[in-house]
Amino acid sequence: MSRDKAIATPSQTKMYLAKYGFTFKKSLGQNFIIDVNVLTNILKAAGVTKDTGAIEIGPGMGALTEQLALHSENVLAFEIDQRLAPILSDTLADYSNISIVYHDVLKADLQKIITQHFKPNQRLKLVANLPYYVTTPIITKLLMAHLPLESITVMIQKEVADRMAAQPNSKSYGSLSIAIQYYATAQVVLNVPKTVFMPQPNVDSSVLHLTYREEPAVHVEDESSFFALVQASFGQRRKTLRNNLSRHFKGRYDKDAIEAKLRSAGIDGTRRAESLSITEFAHLANQFTT
Repeated sequence: MSRDKAIATPSQTKMYLAKYGFTFKKSLGQNFIIDVNVLTNILKAAGVTKDTGAIEIGPGMGALTEQLALHSENVLAFEIDQRLAPILSDTLADYSNISIVYHDVLKADLQKIITQHFKPNQRLKLVANLPYYVTTPIITKLLMAHLPLESITVMIQKEVADRMAAQPNSKSYGSLSIAIQYYATAQVVLNVPKTVFMPQPNVDSSVLHLTYREEPAVHVEDESSFFALVQASFGQRRKTLRNNLSRHFKGRYDKDAIEAKLRSAGIDGTRRAESLSITEFAHLANQFTT
């Protein structure tokens, strides 16, 4: 399909919207991409090649799906909105290497569906323009499910992308940064203006590239305790680590016991959570679980 007929143009998008009388559902966070250059840059950042299997979430009208079909071996897309079925059947009719599953990805058995659609040991990458309202639950599920994915490259709200990729001693750094970077390396690879979407969202977007780690970034004795401690440490950002931990462990550890744990981990309790690296958080959490 030639570039001038690509789905990701304002004229093609408007034509299909009119043809099927489709109306955007705000509750589903539907913002369709209308710029092929942006899609090309996303595929480049994702490292999609002809031997790659691609997974997409929220194909919408098929703009990104089409480009994935052109540049990868095969595509599996999850779409929650059944109203898009006739449109996608039309826009993607020329491609035999696309499978669309009409299912909520948060409720789907991803391991099972991936096994059914791809060859064993096929290189798999997830590439998507995610609905903003479910960005964090979707990415968290993808990272925790131990799927056979090499990487995740997603267009998401810029503020959230910045938080996921943030490093210590920055405003954006917080418990979300650590939760994501525990499982993957994170990098913001592209900033995208509102003008490449229809309808235009109220916020700017960024493309976040996550590469799965073979092992978590740090060793922790108990993951749930580690994440709970991290979240509590950022509970009130302006307060010291000692104060936030005292609140978190109230009734379990007194202030002297918490101070002793901090000393054992080699951490000054007057520091704020945003100054601690993921390694320091792991050392501290392990003090409370051993």
